[in-house]
Amino acid sequence: MTNLIQIGKLKLKSNILVAPMTGISDFPFRLALQDFNPGYVMSEMVASEYLGRGHQDAMRKTAGAGKIEPLAIQLVGREAKWMHEGASIAQDAGAKVIDINMGCPARRVTNGQSGSALMRDLDHAMTLIEATLSATDVPVTLKMRLGWDDDSINASELAQRAEAAGVQMIVVHGRTRCQYYNGNADWEAVGQVKRAVNIPVIVNGDIRSPEAAVKAMQASGANGIMVGRGLIGRPWLVSELMATLSGTEYLPISPEQAFNVFHKHFLHILDFYGREKGIKIARKHVKDYINKAPFKMDDQFRTMSTIRACNTMEELVVIRIMEKLFLNPEQTSLSA
Repeated sequence: MTNLIQIGKLKLKSNILVAPMTGISDFPFRLALQDFNPGYVMSEMVASEYLGRGHQDAMRKTAGAGKIEPLAIQLVGREAKWMHEGASIAQDAGAKVIDINMGCPARRVTNGQSGSALMRDLDHAMTLIEATLSATDVPVTLKMRLGWDDDSINASELAQRAEAAGVQMIVVHGRTRCQYYNGNADWEAVGQVKRAVNIPVIVNGDIRSPEAAVKAMQASGANGIMVGRGLIGRPWLVSELMATLSGTEYLPISPEQAFNVFHKHFLHILDFYGREKGIKIARKHVKDYINKAPFKMDDQFRTMSTIRACNTMEELVVIRIMEKLFLNPEQTSLSA
């Protein structure tokens, strides 16, 4: 289950890929995940028009040249002009992979005829794919859903057309847009896409454990998996998934190692955003690191620890709380 994936001339170091997550997959998060050697960690989606117009926030999302390897940037848009321009800028920013988002189900995206809304008009979708391909010589990949709704399952058709145009890999979330994240991902339906094309296909959706990873690979026959929210607060899950899929022994992360992962991530957030903004952004990660700590903890103690860590605005207090929590997990109370 661990054959390496090649897209264009680029050979990925793992068949476990990290999904783009809006508001999560920033530069510090991607740095934290990179230490566990996934195939790549995709950037959060970047609006191609904003990137083309030089908006600071859009440019910030492309950060990572020279430190993230391979740098993978996902573009979202509805106009060929901006997809072309965005792809060119992404390559200049150091991207080694450029992904096209045709899977986001959020209304703010689909109402703008972007993301998974493009699966309702494959001809227009292809103009965006072709515009992206014409702007860059790095591998272009495509992330999609099964279709818009149960009456329009067209992922295989879009995959075939994308492959013919020059797309090097397809990622399929096993739901329709109208399902959002409800119900269960249909990994077997992803297998239909896999059988329809010759390029690598990655299965995505509901993969939060080693057991789910194995089932998703078996049901879909995919070349790899893409994992998302299960990694928040638990970057080391990549190593566990890798060991499971390769049939090798997994040595669980120690509390000390987990604390070091958190600490490094936390400091990168403060460095990247500055203290005032960074401490606010870090709160959501602190919560997840506590809730997914790699040792048993009383639920009441976990809740208290989360509240105390997230309510403080002092980075040294957060670090002290986390040190006590991770390095002395046998405690039953905290004092900062």
